[in-house]
Amino acid sequence: MTKDGTPAAGHGNVIGKVVVYFETKPLVATLLALVLVMLIWNLQPLYENLLSPTTTPCSASNFNVTAASAATRLFEKELSSPRTSPKNTDANKRFFQAYGNAASLFVQMGAYRGGPRTFAVVGLASKPLHVYGSPWYKCEWISSNGSSSLRTKAYKMLPDWGYGRVYTVVVVNCTFSVNPNENNDGGELVLYAYYSQSPKRYERITALEEAPGSYNESKYQPPYDYDYLYCGSSLYGNLSAARIREWMAYHAWFFGPKSHFVFHDAGGVSTDVRAALEPWVRAGRATVQDIRAQSEFDGYYYNQFLVVNDCLHRYRHYANWTFYFDVDEYIYLPPGNTLESVLNEFSNYTQFTIEQNPMSSKLCLNDSTQGYVRQWGFEKLLFRDSRTGLRRDRKYAIQAKNAYATGVHMSENVIGKTLHKTETKIRYYHYHNSISVLEEPCREWVPRSAKNNVTWFDNLPYVYDDNMKKLASTVKDFERATIGIHREFS
Repeated sequence: MTKDGTPAAGHGNVIGKVVVYFETKPLVATLLALVLVMLIWNLQPLYENLLSPTTTPCSASNFNVTAASAATRLFEKELSSPRTSPKNTDANKRFFQAYGNAASLFVQMGAYRGGPRTFAVVGLASKPLHVYGSPWYKCEWISSNGSSSLRTKAYKMLPDWGYGRVYTVVVVNCTFSVNPNENNDGGELVLYAYYSQSPKRYERITALEEAPGSYNESKYQPPYDYDYLYCGSSLYGNLSAARIREWMAYHAWFFGPKSHFVFHDAGGVSTDVRAALEPWVRAGRATVQDIRAQSEFDGYYYNQFLVVNDCLHRYRHYANWTFYFDVDEYIYLPPGNTLESVLNEFSNYTQFTIEQNPMSSKLCLNDSTQGYVRQWGFEKLLFRDSRTGLRRDRKYAIQAKNAYATGVHMSENVIGKTLHKTETKIRYYHYHNSISVLEEPCREWVPRSAKNNVTWFDNLPYVYDDNMKKLASTVKDFERATIGIHREFS
């Protein structure tokens, strides 16, 4: 029996002593709290890894990061932790600790059948590996029932050589001796990507699958679905929806009803830009592909070389001619030419390049009779840089069926001839950077007398050129007749 006021023995007695101890020893309590905080802080990476799900950074994207395939996950896990160096018994013997992973061996964007015997796999790869190493590829077709397989060594092309950054573009061509799916049993194309000349270390990539009965040889022969296809480069930054609306209406009119437009959204298709394109998408005249996931891979200019090559092979047998140019550029035919007659004349060439008419994106006539606010960009930007003898960037059109890879200004991987002397037949007007001007494009005014004189601006000579203005009314009527009254964009 205990006396009143005396603590009872047991756990309560111990706790009471601890409480009294901390009340009398605040410094000890503070130090203990700090120790607990440091312990929790150091354990944070461990419990975060235990609690968080294991996901691939680009699992929701269209890009297939094959360097992290199941066959090498263990290898990558080992690389992500520092390697333990052997015990150093020699003070002059140095060791190197490796942490993390560098650029992927291969990042697949798309794989396409290019004909009965040929396939193309389009993607990115580590540029240092291709510059300083010797990676190579091999292709295998495995039938769906596993009864047969066919192998061939692949041919790789680097169409952005010299422009790539961390990643360079790789187009892998797989051409077999016969059609590997001739019996239409279905199967899969497997790409083997090797790290070096040694065949011991590689990645096995299932690049493409064909379901039984899906192969249709007629798809790879004319007549094609379209006469003309537009392959656009990456759209990025703050773009003017008004200029996009005008560009689309003009070229839908210019190329005619048997044409299609493919845009690639790398972050530049805002709500207004999408609204400008949406009527054409609903009409079946345009496609907008979301490629924003490309930002994870550091390539040249929003990976535009990757984009144009993917478009080349994805739509290789969709049209007779595929055009490559930008959304601040307008294709134009000098008087006396039609698009059909020009391309018939060029039909013996695989590709032809197009010379530009460089236009000012600021100069406008100071003419009070003109309602500039309601006019379209190419309707009021009428001053052309008149310098001659300069080498300017050219754009081009190509018969895609004869191309293995392509570039931004022309292809260097084609079968057939290239034509450059085309300026009397076809040109393009280039309103440089006008697509990123969100306010009124007329920012510098010149007197009406400039129509008949040379205007000097920023030390450059400009002359009046209203060829595009003359087409504006026709294009606006075409837009109204084709998609109805279009929303106005400021």
